[in-house]
Amino acid sequence: MTADVPAACVIGWPVQHSRSPLIHNYWLRQYRIAGEYRREPVPREEFAAFVGALAARGYVGANVTVPHKEAALRLSEPDERARAVGAANTLWRDGDVLRSTNTDVEGFLRNLDANAPHWDRDAGTAVVLGAGGAARAVIYALLARGIGRIVVANRTQGRAEALREAFGKRVSVAHWDKVSADLAAATLLVNATTLGMHGGPALTIDLSELKDRAVVADLVYVPVMTPLLQAAKARRLRTADGLGMLLHQAVRGFALWFGREPEVTAELRALVEADLTSAT
Repeated sequence: MTADVPAACVIGWPVQHSRSPLIHNYWLRQYRIAGEYRREPVPREEFAAFVGALAARGYVGANVTVPHKEAALRLSEPDERARAVGAANTLWRDGDVLRSTNTDVEGFLRNLDANAPHWDRDAGTAVVLGAGGAARAVIYALLARGIGRIVVANRTQGRAEALREAFGKRVSVAHWDKVSADLAAATLLVNATTLGMHGGPALTIDLSELKDRAVVADLVYVPVMTPLLQAAKARRLRTADGLGMLLHQAVRGFALWFGREPEVTAELRALVEADLTSAT
């Protein structure tokens, strides 16, 4: 890295699996921007020191992945969405101030808008599976878009109850084994768990109660076409996959670091999908 070439990175432990370098370096080439993006494997105990020295290392900002998202929030000046989600995945330097946000919120919404236009028109109930950081980002996004009722189901019900307390009266809790009863009123179903991920346990849910106009979104992107999305497509329901969210959540960080808002194209999607397929 040189002083006149902006650089960004993804920080995690481990971090080798991250597709962020593939995405951001593609955009750097496409827009002929002199910049660099790389991986930085940083263990928990070294994260604070690493982030404190971002400028000295030549970085204008960074993505943050597991297990550092909560620490990134504490060590920066977060915006409203990062505070509400309780985690930051994007850092950028604003003069001497290190700021942060959570781009999963806009990534989720942009992906839905792209794959299921007007999904939020006359939207009724949204059912969200999961109660971790991804679910928090989804709930924040849905509330911001004006969804009137959000039902959260999680295998550990106490974590779902905590989300109801955090986000207020528009959020209710369903028992994990009885969530199918809430699907009849749902216009959106979101899997924000890791169930259905390649090599992991399956997500078992009956979609027969969903309305014909319902949309199904899955945040899992390995595989891209999850069993949940296959079942939704068999019913001719509109879907939004996790790969689309991965790509759309990267847009704002690139704009903050390199000064241009990039486009999520079919070519980029094909590039990342091929890389994911070759790795499984």
